[in-house]
Amino acid sequence: MVADKRSASFVPIREALSLPLAPFHYLVSWPTKIIDQLKVILSTQERLVNENLQLKKDQLLLRSQLQRLITIETENFYLKSLLRSSRQVKGKLLIAELLAVDADPFVNQVILDKGSRDGVYVGQPVLDANGVMGQVMRVGPITSRVLLINDPRSGIAVQNARNGIRAIAGGDSYSDKIRLMYIPKTADIKEGDVFITSGLGDHYPVGYPVGKVVTVVKDPTHQFATVYLQPSAQLKSSRQVLLVWYQRNA
Repeated sequence: MVADKRSASFVPIREALSLPLAPFHYLVSWPTKIIDQLKVILSTQERLVNENLQLKKDQLLLRSQLQRLITIETENFYLKSLLRSSRQVKGKLLIAELLAVDADPFVNQVILDKGSRDGVYVGQPVLDANGVMGQVMRVGPITSRVLLINDPRSGIAVQNARNGIRAIAGGDSYSDKIRLMYIPKTADIKEGDVFITSGLGDHYPVGYPVGKVVTVVKDPTHQFATVYLQPSAQLKSSRQVLLVWYQRNA
């Protein structure tokens, strides 16, 4: 060590001795390198896991926002349709929103957020963007109950838009459709015919779609034909409706 310190002739010897010692240096440094690599791998994995969790949260949030935007777009489209429908009605109109639906499967009634303080009256026609929904049967100060046209207690005067045949349509609690009452088997009614309000009885505006014929059965054993209509109004999905001031005594 003294000679190596004081004599330069030992430099080649020191360099020659460093060659067999090199594997020992590598061997000693491997654990440190492996630990450093493990730290990097674990750190990277933890970061990726956190990023993955954050991306899942962001994806869930974006999906919820997208669903809300779809709902808003659907409501906007429906309100535009309702506005176009309201332009065809003469007289005062008021847009109301459904608050509740009757839970009884054999009772087709809904509750609106408008009542007597808004001028709503018993017997008032209720429409949606596609056709007739029903009429008000009970009025409270801030709410009102509507009898839908597919309720068994409902009745509406209708007319075939193709040939003018008049009839009375009543609700059917089992099929959620509308049935034409006392139709002769000789009547010219076909599947696909559209029935509209006739205006008779002074309860509904004239010319509004009520339903389309989906079933015509002329059984020889029965006196009258069996005719079912699919309601034009979206009775199961409409949220906003039109209250129409139509009756002459209203």
